[in-house]
Amino acid sequence: MTNYLDTLPVSEQEKLKKTIASLFRQTCILREKYDPVTLVPQDNEQYEICTRHRNFIEQYLAVTDCELVHDHQEHIYRLTGEGVEAVSLSRTMTIIILLVKIIYRDKILGQSLAETVTNLLELREYGKNTNLIQQKITDSEWKETIRFMKKHQMVDYPGAARDLEDKTPIYIYSTINLYCSSAMVNELLEAYKEEITEDETGEETVYENAHQ
Repeated sequence: MTNYLDTLPVSEQEKLKKTIASLFRQTCILREKYDPVTLVPQDNEQYEICTRHRNFIEQYLAVTDCELVHDHQEHIYRLTGEGVEAVSLSRTMTIIILLVKIIYRDKILGQSLAETVTNLLELREYGKNTNLIQQKITDSEWKETIRFMKKHQMVDYPGAARDLEDKTPIYIYSTINLYCSSAMVNELLEAYKEEITEDETGEETVYENAHQ
């Protein structure tokens, strides 16, 4: 493997090393990323690096008990396997990720074909309407979760997390489906149902909004 690196120009070696480091840090590499200021889609060079050096990356990852998986439909390279660091989510983080998944689904399936962009204001509104948020979530909890989601390529937003305002646009990537499948949504809703207010209409609304 070292011999392969030696055949590459120094600049390409550095890009390859950074791409592998990104895989371990964020677990996903997307073909398109959104500009942090304008949220305009642009090609992701690290995706091209994965494509060009896929065989080398796969061999390298095999040594660390990891595997590089390519989703042809979603155009995503993803790190999987026993060597991937396990992530533990709090109940609050799980609920927020679930809300983002629901919003993504509604906007993808909605008749308006709206862009998959949300904001904290809409997230709170969804939490209220679905009864998933039963207690106050602090600003730090919101920002910690959104920052976690950005790290793992589920969302993007302009600026730093500390600058996140109620109406700051948050673009939702399709990778949200990797972390929160439809089956997981329904499983989580069943787990939370006993904690949700015993309002029959409210329970039906929660299930219908998240089903599928």
